[in-house]
Amino acid sequence: MIALEAIHKRFADVEVLRGVSVSVPERSVTALIGPSGSGKSTLLRCVNLLELPNSGRVTIGTTSLGFGPGARHPKAEVLALRRLTGMVFQNFQLFPHLTVEENVMEGLVTVLRWPRDEARAHARALLDKVGMASKATAWPANLSGGQQQRAAIARALAPSPQVLLCDEPTSALDPELAGEVVEVLAQLAREGTTMLMATHDLRLASSIASNVVFLDRGEVVEAGPSQSLFGSPQRERTRQFVASLAG
Repeated sequence: MIALEAIHKRFADVEVLRGVSVSVPERSVTALIGPSGSGKSTLLRCVNLLELPNSGRVTIGTTSLGFGPGARHPKAEVLALRRLTGMVFQNFQLFPHLTVEENVMEGLVTVLRWPRDEARAHARALLDKVGMASKATAWPANLSGGQQQRAAIARALAPSPQVLLCDEPTSALDPELAGEVVEVLAQLAREGTTMLMATHDLRLASSIASNVVFLDRGEVVEAGPSQSLFGSPQRERTRQFVASLAG
């Protein structure tokens, strides 16, 4: 479903990603883990081209774009690839002047030109899916952090993306509220939603992800099935990091 090949990304003189390659099979969940500054969030943002790689190739399904010296892609090609993804941000990013259901509807109405009645019905179904149907007409300011993040997940799912990208989806939440979000993401995983997530949350990564990629200093240190990587990591650096998360 997703193939990232030899992705390099530099900000000024800092090389954040150094030839990272990651594959995400369809209907699976892959977690990107690593210390702060390891490049996992930048890599995630390279998937939907919120950050453009300096070099490498990004493939989602049958859509593929290459980057490097002289490579230029029309805005329409970038938007076409981006629309294959849904993004869940760390800090929810809900529009404060819209109700919960209006937040979920917004992209369908303004970008995809759905009729409002159809968009509203679809939004209500998604809010029911994430346990937020009773809050459809609430304002984001009146929701808990966990409720806001569940609404944000519904919004990301609204256009039926091929892959759901999650950037630290529980890091802004206390453990109880984080549990609400973990359960929603676990249900999506059970339903076969393809997901790629960057996270520090060991509970999230170990309970939901089928595969884990450990990044450090912009490179892949170790990758493999989650049970193997968390249970018996092969690299000493991975063992140190997993132990720090568990502690």
